[in-house]
Amino acid sequence: MKKHNFSAGPCVLPQEVLLKASEAVMDFNNSGLSLIEISHRSKDFVEVMDKARSLALELLDLEGKGYQALFLQGGASLQFLMAAYNLLEKKAGYLNTGTWSSKAIKEAKMFGEIIEVGSSKDENFNYIPKGYSVPDGLDYLHLTSNNTIFGTQIKKFPKTEAPLVCDMSSDIFSRQLDFSQFDLIYAGAQKNMGPAGATLVVVKEEILGKVTRQIPSMLDYQVHISKESMFNTPPVFAVYTSMLTLEWLKAKGGIAAIEEINDKKAQLVYSEIDLNPMFEGFAQKEDRSNMNATFNLVDEKLKESFDAMVKEAGINGINGHRSVGGYRASMYNALSLESVGVLVDVMSELERKA
Repeated sequence: MKKHNFSAGPCVLPQEVLLKASEAVMDFNNSGLSLIEISHRSKDFVEVMDKARSLALELLDLEGKGYQALFLQGGASLQFLMAAYNLLEKKAGYLNTGTWSSKAIKEAKMFGEIIEVGSSKDENFNYIPKGYSVPDGLDYLHLTSNNTIFGTQIKKFPKTEAPLVCDMSSDIFSRQLDFSQFDLIYAGAQKNMGPAGATLVVVKEEILGKVTRQIPSMLDYQVHISKESMFNTPPVFAVYTSMLTLEWLKAKGGIAAIEEINDKKAQLVYSEIDLNPMFEGFAQKEDRSNMNATFNLVDEKLKESFDAMVKEAGINGINGHRSVGGYRASMYNALSLESVGVLVDVMSELERKA
């Protein structure tokens, strides 16, 4: 039985994408070779890379606006370093909303002064700071759009004259935004786009080449742009599967269409959390993530019973992160509304049995 996969990452993927990817592993484009056997310089794979990059810009409505899309390696964790290496000359601002932004701050401090413009650490990151001021003279301002561990999401982005950098690893392609307000977006594929191993970077070219330091080739965005994201051997399978997922998203109607479904999924699970006396939400309501719903049992004595019911229903991956405890339902693009309904039914059943 195919399980209802609420895993926080690697994420659930569309069944048709998994089928096409598995077929390509056996025989890619009727070549008699596996996708993971062919040369990454072959015409067949160069076409895959070009299409993946083009689809990313198309879906974000950034085509012809001075942006380049790259598929790199190292996850968002390498981008914590790489963004600062390429952009930080003197000082940058960071909004600290959780584990990943804290890690990004740690890496950036190696390259210049870091100003923490706001933080929600005082409440274990269960809210998004608001009303903070952005100092003048920043090389860039860094945000994390969605916080997988704590279940918070930025709903309104600040207007700033400094270039805006955003880690969108866990909500990329999930909701409509004016993506042109960002100068650099990066996202590990494994949260909402594909398998682990690829990282999407979308960068506005005009912000590059301004730091005085020498940048190692593998960490230089301009080098990767000049080589059309093929400077070194790319993660072939991860890029191909990400391309398939972007094709799937486009066929469904793009970000606008998937946002409607994501809203319904979030409304369904949060309504149950708020109405069911057995549960309480972790994140403050106004900052709740549509991708990751975090919640706890009011009475921990019910944990064994609830866990058994979850397992019986074929639900996978809802244990909360150790930083928060409780439960976390990750509802990425490919998770069906039906799966969310199964989880809500189990939560309702627990109330009836209690």
